[in-house]
Amino acid sequence: MSTGFALEVDARPDLGTGSSRRLRRQGKVPAIIYGGGREPRAVVLDHARLLREMEREAFHTSILTLTRGDVSQPVVVKDFQRHPSRRQVLHLDFLRIREDEKISLNVPLHFIGGDVAVGVREQGGEVSVQRTEVEVSCLPKDLPENIEVDISELELNQRLHLTDIEIPEGVELPALVQGLDPSIVTIIPRRREEEDEVPELEEDLELEIPVVEEEAEAPAEDESSD
Repeated sequence: MSTGFALEVDARPDLGTGSSRRLRRQGKVPAIIYGGGREPRAVVLDHARLLREMEREAFHTSILTLTRGDVSQPVVVKDFQRHPSRRQVLHLDFLRIREDEKISLNVPLHFIGGDVAVGVREQGGEVSVQRTEVEVSCLPKDLPENIEVDISELELNQRLHLTDIEIPEGVELPALVQGLDPSIVTIIPRRREEEDEVPELEEDLELEIPVVEEEAEAPAEDESSD
């Protein structure tokens, strides 16, 4: 569990779409804090500081500390919205956490050993990743920043499933509890280069054009009278 992130928040006095737009123009981000058996609370954060932190992968799977004056609250990021074309965070949902309550969160899968995998190094294949993250359920103290998956022994046309992952102690995968075991990574045959190339027309291709000889001009009729 990582707890190295702290953000300052302020109470949000006004709600509504118009208020959210004004806050964003002022360099602020509207957010909501909910859960933990308490009423939801609307807050605002500094956008520049938040954006810097969100660019770090661990931010999304860490216990964050939100502070307002002398009061602090441990939370996790449950959801967020980004602008479709600008580097702008539009809104965040923070979930309050309690030490004795399990939380569910998506954490990234880190695949290691892909460059030396048997199916790549010896059999000429390439790594095909089907899942880049997985949902976990655990107490806050057991929340992993990521889960490493060693694929160095994976051979051509072999694949790993969720059941093949080494799960940290205290962590459960809800998908397995539900009886699901999806594929997460496979070594597939590498595409042949010639299959990717578009055949080029030969520049020296000569076309045989049949020559049509002109018919001899018919002799003019003799217009003289007998």
